[in-house]
Amino acid sequence: MRLDKLLAELTGMTRSQARDVIVNGRVCVNGDVKKLTAEKVNEESDVLTLDGETLTFRKFVYYMLNKPAGTVSATQDRAARTVLSLLSAEDRKKRNLFPVGRLDKDTEGLLFLTDDGMLSHRLLSPRKHADKLYFAKLERKITEEDIAAFAAGIKLDEDLTAMPAVLRRLTNEELRDFLPEDGAAAAVTLQEGKFHQVKRMFAATGNEVLYLKRMAMGGVLLDKTLLPGEYRELTKDELITLENCVTEK
Repeated sequence: MRLDKLLAELTGMTRSQARDVIVNGRVCVNGDVKKLTAEKVNEESDVLTLDGETLTFRKFVYYMLNKPAGTVSATQDRAARTVLSLLSAEDRKKRNLFPVGRLDKDTEGLLFLTDDGMLSHRLLSPRKHADKLYFAKLERKITEEDIAAFAAGIKLDEDLTAMPAVLRRLTNEELRDFLPEDGAAAAVTLQEGKFHQVKRMFAATGNEVLYLKRMAMGGVLLDKTLLPGEYRELTKDELITLENCVTEK
């Protein structure tokens, strides 16, 4: 990779800013000062320093966001605030980040942001069987008939029948955390992501979703310490969990 391009990716500088820094002799590669902006470097093996500080190359970055209601899962939108706007200015400019899949505007919870298109594609493919867990506040309590209907695959319209999904009642602990006030709630695990799918599945059973939150995806749980709108990088163990989830058996 060109030295100026790599420096820009590692620091969030523009390419012109990176070139100025290099020409001024502030960048070293393997201990040697480099002033040629187009010089080729190996981003995985060469050691790059700026003003004596080592810069670490990461091919991709991965963030966990607790998406708040009122934001849209898109990179840009003319009418609404996007999930990318919740990132710091520094994190936004470093990479071409995008959300992995979509959550409805009024749905909260776990959303991954990354620049790794391959992992995103594999997580979203129903053929990879990446579980998505949602907690839903409902108009009424679920029945055994509802559970059986979800397990069989619910017909959403004339052309679409949802894949079988797991509908269950929340444990007492889950219910206390999710819905401290009185009310009906349930957990749904599915492997698709059709438009308004969870809401449409409940509607097909004569129920209504009053509030929806994604709690897990691909085996990675939403960090309970993240408030709505907060985010952090995925840990190494969480990333391994995602990779294992979509690896061919």
